[in-house]
Formats: sequence, C-alpha cells, structure tokens
Amino acid sequence: MTPIAFRIARSSDAAEILQIYASYVEQTAITLDTVVPSIADFQTKITNTLERYPFIVAVQDNQIIGYAYTSAFNKRQAYDWSVELSIYLRQDVRHQGLGSRFYSLLEDISKAQNITNLNACITYPRSEDDPYVTLASPKFHAKRGFTTCAHFHKCAYKFDRWYDMIWMEKAILPHNKQVVPIKEFAQVANQFFS
Repeated sequence: MTPIAFRIARSSDAAEILQIYASYVEQTAITLDTVVPSIADFQTKITNTLERYPFIVAVQDNQIIGYAYTSAFNKRQAYDWSVELSIYLRQDVRHQGLGSRFYSLLEDISKAQNITNLNACITYPRSEDDPYVTLASPKFHAKRGFTTCAHFHKCAYKFDRWYDMIWMEKAILPHNKQVVPIKEFAQVANQFFS
C-alpha cells in the first residue's frame, strides 16, 4: 500500500468527496444532514471554503480516502479568530490514525493563519447503544486537548430519534489583548503544500 499524501482539494474532487460524505448522511448521525447534497453543492463548498480556509484531501493509491476543512465559527467579524473543524474519512480507513494526522495538519495551518480557537460541533448520543453514533468523536477530541464547553439536549432529530449536540473547543494560540490579523489560507498554503 502506498503512503498517504495530503493536498489541497479541487472542485473536480467533489464527486469523490461526496461518495465519502454520502455514507455519513445515509447511515449515521455523525452529520445531521438528512439529504445527500449534490455534486454542484460540494463544488461550491470547496471553492467557497478555499477563499479563506483550508480544504484538504488525503490521497492513497490515487483515491481520496478522507477530507477535512475549517470554516467560520460565526460569520460576524469579531469571531474571525475562531474556526470550526470538520473531518470525514472513508469508512474502511477509520481508526488508523488518519483523523489525528488531519487534525495536526489543520491545527498547524490554523496557527499559521493566526487562528486562536478550534471548535467542533459533535452529535452526542442519548444512549450508549445508539446504532447511528457513538461516543468515539467526543473521546477523540478530548485526547486531542479539546474540552466540552456546551451541551444542547434533544436539539436534532434524525432516524426517528432525538440527538444531543455538544461543542468542544481548544485554544491553540494565546489570547493577547492586541490581536494579529487573520491570514487567508492562500497566504500560508505554500508552507504546507508544494
């Protein structure tokens, strides 16, 4: 098996990325989308994300096996130093360390952009035997240094059941009184990708 390479996503990757995401929509409550987006929607998502933030794919044997990106935590300007992270892996490559590699890369990119806070919005099961979502994501984030900062109860409905939602956060740079302006992803991309 060839090594995994990381690169910046292209809009032409949308169909392959969508195949990964569709399984999460249709088979899990990890995402709370209930309808699989179109390829055009994903092309727009990639293009719009890359205007400011990273959208990265992991490639092995010429196939995309996972993708990750950051996005605005909130669109108001005072929140510019906070981002939300998202990672999706092909089901057959989960639990092999790829998620950690993505998070390390996104954390390093975010630091280069002068981002101070990473945030993760996570579906939280109401019982430990839920067939659509487990506690794996909160545990993974806790190992990466995230702490739970909010817990919303029965706020999402999918697969004929109610789900809780938690927010987890991690500070990656000091919160100085004088902030440093945020850099666009394009300004730092060459530090990480040739």
